[in-house]
Amino acid sequence: MKFDDLDNKMRVFETAADLCVLPGVFMVARLDGRSFTRLTKDVCQFEAPFDERFRDLMVSTTESLMTFGFRVLYAYTQSDEISLLFGPEEQLFGRKLRKYNSVLAGEASGQFSLKLGRPACFDCRISQLPTNELVVDYFRWRNEDAFRNSLNAWCYWTLRKGGQTEQQATKSLLGLSVSQKNELLFQSGINFNDLPNWQKRGIGLCWEAYDQPALNPVTKEEVTARRRRIHTNFDLPMKDDYSQFVRSFISQPQTQGA
Repeated sequence: MKFDDLDNKMRVFETAADLCVLPGVFMVARLDGRSFTRLTKDVCQFEAPFDERFRDLMVSTTESLMTFGFRVLYAYTQSDEISLLFGPEEQLFGRKLRKYNSVLAGEASGQFSLKLGRPACFDCRISQLPTNELVVDYFRWRNEDAFRNSLNAWCYWTLRKGGQTEQQATKSLLGLSVSQKNELLFQSGINFNDLPNWQKRGIGLCWEAYDQPALNPVTKEEVTARRRRIHTNFDLPMKDDYSQFVRSFISQPQTQGA
């Protein structure tokens, strides 16, 4: 059998399950660290509940995902997860889901591992969001999840550092309201409202334009060149203000992240 015939015959089995995102639909890729609780607490022994070293690893990994060929409009990271927003006109890989899932997971795993100095792994899944409001709802969901997780983590580790076991701390938090959890922290000298906003709201990354002095290679005249760079926001708004913040990226042309 000729190679071309063999290639055509076998490639069907490789691509038979290919699914593509429909045109005009936003995509959000969410990447999650695999077994990161063990990695961060047992292997690397990062400070609990939050460690700026881990935060910076996640931010740096997110920046890498924004700069290696994808047109990311907005990125968001909290805890061990990363969310990347792609515009409805994104055409990379013919919008094949398996390509986005595999390439993004591989890139995140490789970049984080290199920066950490030991193996780490991410998985990836794609949300297909047909309307602007669903995109806003997605990032509101992750933003509010960050707040909930932060409050729970601070309560849990406050109890653990106070001498309770894993089981005791978990049981102590069952059924507590938000106000009761805040009071638990307050009794230990922690005002949850005063904690850094990046711990409670996550971190946003977006492209921003800036002017930079340059030299015209032809005329040798000094000119101003328009450049772009990633801006990292450690002080994200919440609730309706965050919704408006996300809408500002949806309304921008996709070339913003090119």
